[in-house]
Amino acid sequence: MLTLAQDQFGQRVAARLSSGNDDLPYDITERLRAARMQALAKRKVVAVRTAPAVVSSGRGTAALHFGNEVFGFWGRLASAIPLVALVAGLFMIQVTQEERRTNEIAEVDAALLTDELPPQAYTDPGFAQFLKTKAIEAQ
Repeated sequence: MLTLAQDQFGQRVAARLSSGNDDLPYDITERLRAARMQALAKRKVVAVRTAPAVVSSGRGTAALHFGNEVFGFWGRLASAIPLVALVAGLFMIQVTQEERRTNEIAEVDAALLTDELPPQAYTDPGFAQFLKTKAIEAQ
């Protein structure tokens, strides 16, 4: 954004300076031309970098190319390692969550079976009301 504004400012200044060139004598215009050539020779050269990645498509497929790099077998294998690590990580997360869920269910089942109340008491709507009133009385 800043370089664009600088370029536009430079172009406006150059246009303003060039607008009065027609009225100047020949020797002054030649000196200005020589000074301009010297200034252009001494200006800072800005290297333009282009993105090396190129996407090409054809026949219903798309490919990403990185210049003239040839990956070969080992390069392709190395590029697949992050994908394999991701899949293995997702699998381990699922196994861990499944195991945790199973342990929680087992704890609830063990608590129900070792409790003094029969499991049918927990399904009774009056039992929920009994627990609520007991909790209020305890406060």
